[in-house]
Amino acid sequence: MQSTISRRAFINRTLTAAAAAGATWFDVPDILAKNATTRAESIKKFGGFQMGIQSYSLRAFGVEGAVEKIADLGLHWVEFFRAHYPQTGDRKKVNEMNALLKKFDISISAHGVQSFTKDHSKNEAFFKFAKLAGIRNISANPQPDSFESLDKLVKAYDIRIAIHNHGPTHLYDKAKDVHKAVQKWDKRIGFCADLGHYIRSGDDPVEVVHLLGERLYGMHLKDDVNIGQRRGKSVVLGTGHLDVLGVMKALKKVKFPADGALSLEYEENPEDPIEDIKKCLDIASEAALKAKG
Repeated sequence: MQSTISRRAFINRTLTAAAAAGATWFDVPDILAKNATTRAESIKKFGGFQMGIQSYSLRAFGVEGAVEKIADLGLHWVEFFRAHYPQTGDRKKVNEMNALLKKFDISISAHGVQSFTKDHSKNEAFFKFAKLAGIRNISANPQPDSFESLDKLVKAYDIRIAIHNHGPTHLYDKAKDVHKAVQKWDKRIGFCADLGHYIRSGDDPVEVVHLLGERLYGMHLKDDVNIGQRRGKSVVLGTGHLDVLGVMKALKKVKFPADGALSLEYEENPEDPIEDIKKCLDIASEAALKAKG
């Protein structure tokens, strides 16, 4: 059984209790405002960072269920994966998604992970979708022959590419390799550092943040226990090999951009991940507040 109370159920309970105490429907806006987590409160909780979540963490719930749970968690930013927000050129579908997000006061921080090849027209079709949807950062796994195309597109659309690493045996295994791959290209081609995958690749996540520095536009905040293995196993932040405080301090030092995508990602227990996600967020909050001090 799901242990968390849905936003809808929470609202209903709040209003029922308020009615019993003598409140009327004219009091509803004030009642809800007092129980809502604002963006400012969320940013304060996470030491100045706009903490979001990769919606893959909530892949078992469908897009509406995932968005509702994100709001229940007190978050206001989401990095969508493709099943939750498929590429589309249909403005009506984009408007429907915008309405859903507005309902829960959530913004899109990024979208991915998207593959790119040397097929410029196909690449541009995704950039057109991103522009229509208001997506600033595209987490990506680009083939080496795609960079000339992507260099043109980031300039034309002013949208960032954030190269995502996938761990041992995959393209962009080591941070030094992905760092080298972008040096000749526009600075809007940068990185989305998946820290769990970097742990498995044998890279120190704190050192990764410092190396990727000014081109770090996204992060999948993730811990892992499997070093040097092809398959990962996510764990609650700080219980594997991740120095959460060190990462937060590093993000402060490299001045991680406010319009970047800092996304918690928790891949285990997809049917019932909420309690572990809450633990991760609490640990991230504690570390971010210490880093701020």
